[in-house]
Amino acid sequence: MANLVVKGGSRPPWVGLAAALWVEIAAGNAYNFPLYSPALKSVMGLNQQQLTMLGVANDIGENVGLLPGMACNKFPPWAVLAVGVLACFLGYGVLWLVVSQTVKPLPYWLLWLALVIATNSNAWFGTAVVVTNMRNFPLSRGTVSGILKGYAGISAAVYTVLYSLVLRGSASNLLLFLTLVIPILCLAMMYFIRPCTPASGEDSSEHVHFLFTQAAVILLAVYLLVTTIIRTVVSLSDAVSYILAAIVVIFLISPLAIPVKMTIFPSRPKKNRPSDSSDHSVLGGGETTPTDPLLTPSSSATSLGSFYENDDASDVEILLAMGEGAVKKKRRPKRGEDFKIREALIKADFWLLWVVYFLGVGSGVTILNNLAQIGAAFGLEDTTILLALFSFCNFVGRIGSGAVSEHFVRSRTIPRTLLMTCAHIIMAVTFIPFAFALDGILYTAIALLGISYGILYAVMVPTASELFGLRHFGLIYNFMLLGNPVGALLFSGILAGYVYDAETARQGSSTCLGPDCFKVTFLALAGFCGLGTVMSIILTVRIWPVYQMLYSGGSYHLPQNLGH
Repeated sequence: MANLVVKGGSRPPWVGLAAALWVEIAAGNAYNFPLYSPALKSVMGLNQQQLTMLGVANDIGENVGLLPGMACNKFPPWAVLAVGVLACFLGYGVLWLVVSQTVKPLPYWLLWLALVIATNSNAWFGTAVVVTNMRNFPLSRGTVSGILKGYAGISAAVYTVLYSLVLRGSASNLLLFLTLVIPILCLAMMYFIRPCTPASGEDSSEHVHFLFTQAAVILLAVYLLVTTIIRTVVSLSDAVSYILAAIVVIFLISPLAIPVKMTIFPSRPKKNRPSDSSDHSVLGGGETTPTDPLLTPSSSATSLGSFYENDDASDVEILLAMGEGAVKKKRRPKRGEDFKIREALIKADFWLLWVVYFLGVGSGVTILNNLAQIGAAFGLEDTTILLALFSFCNFVGRIGSGAVSEHFVRSRTIPRTLLMTCAHIIMAVTFIPFAFALDGILYTAIALLGISYGILYAVMVPTASELFGLRHFGLIYNFMLLGNPVGALLFSGILAGYVYDAETARQGSSTCLGPDCFKVTFLALAGFCGLGTVMSIILTVRIWPVYQMLYSGGSYHLPQNLGH
């Protein structure tokens, strides 16, 4: 059988990762909803439940990514990014026209649809960079997921600083920025987001590069939080504001130092290393390289990196191989191998992971969508500090869980989902005192909930890839993300919106004040997180043997029956 050649560049993947970090910042544009939602509510004359349903539209657009999930296996990353650019321009363009009062208030349903289209750009942006980089760094999935999702998480703080320092706190200016600048940024980055020769994990410099990238984003996160605090207590001049914003850009550029360093000081190739053709292709009837984690177990002739081929081609290869006596029968994949979406949907572990994710992020996104109203209920005048705090802690949870889970999965073969259990416990315990508005609880609760939300988001990504493979990861990943809008609809749109409006009507005011505005909501969310704790424990126990198989010996390797 003829060899299959890799469909990707031969260059290292670090340039693409540096570009992906900018795209992930762009892909966090849905976190801006609390910044412009008060203006939207005022211009459109909406009540709180109508506003929370717009928050649901915000989450549906951001997380319904089945189309980009399918597209990432059929088209190159630049094409997936291009669709996101168009959606971002059109959706936020309509919102800007409304908030700036360039046009008369549009029908509610049209505004809802525009918000779905606008934030759906995130699904296209995020899928393109996450799937591409998970395949480019197959031996460092937890670390890469933590970094990418960390940048997406910290994007809310980036936008908050730009909103306050450069855009002068104007919702109209913010929406114009999202309409024009974000698409231009992604157009500039799309050339660099492409499949590359997967990182082998053998070069010790790779660990240093990851540490540098993590250190850069940690410093950025601390800087953003400090800048936000300073802005709230000190009046800054325009010149100082622009300087502070310029420093943010410098931090964002810093990961480019890695590919620059690799260009100026290229590493020498190791001796006695097999040629590229032997690394990235499979000879008919021959054996594959034992450290290659991306060869699909469903076919003995599928190559590393050949992710854009039609599924039918793989089936044809199976039939040809059967005719030649290479294999006897096509069997269903086992956990740790590559699943098609229809094969994954009949697995209990798939639905356990989905429910655990749904219960946790649904609770977290309820807090995020109602941050402005929560702050007002607690008597806070400037609620942008809450968004910056939630964003910072969301980032800490994402990047921290990526690094921590990667360490324990390799050293102890402990499933990453154990961190999801911890996140659910923290959320369940935090919601109870939050419901009764104990003294000093506001900032502590927002911080803990932000960390837990980030853990759940970042841990789900590599877990899904390890259980169900990378070949169809884009579609499986986006199906998992559906837990976010479902949670937003049930917990935020219906539960929180109804409780808030009922209490507002009881108080006879336009704005709800006091702990009763969210007491019932928070107590219900505590119960949901308690259920999530139980479900995540069951999932962790079930998949523990899979991780012992995948990571025995401290490094990722293929299942023993691969290709049999």
